[in-house]
Amino acid sequence: MTVSTASELDLAARLRLAVTRLARRLRQQAEHPGVSPTQIAALSTIERSGPMTLGALATAEQVAPPTITAAVGKLEEQGLVRREVDAGDRRVVRVEVTRAGRKLLDSTRIRKNAYLDRRLRSLSAADRETLAGAADILEGMLE
Repeated sequence: MTVSTASELDLAARLRLAVTRLARRLRQQAEHPGVSPTQIAALSTIERSGPMTLGALATAEQVAPPTITAAVGKLEEQGLVRREVDAGDRRVVRVEVTRAGRKLLDSTRIRKNAYLDRRLRSLSAADRETLAGAADILEGMLE
């Protein structure tokens, strides 16, 4: 294991803070009356992963099963997800995103993208190019 220098640790701290603040700002852009950030995250995971059990969703979201049960219940009340009983094993129930749920996710993504687009347009072309390179690097780090 190599020892990090002070400047490397400083970069790590700066990146952590910037990414955390950006994520918070994007969550604020995604706010929708009556839908919590936890519910939006669960809805997004269900959309990305396809129909899934509550247990699998709790694991994916890294929250306790009762938290997911409550979140999915509220999403279901609003018509954003529906529960489907597994045809092969009637004990298994999966949740899936409804058309209304997809529409809500689309609108939150549009708002988040518009927020970033406005911020990016205020930068110079060189800074936008630098950020494009940084996005490539960050995506590679997360794979």
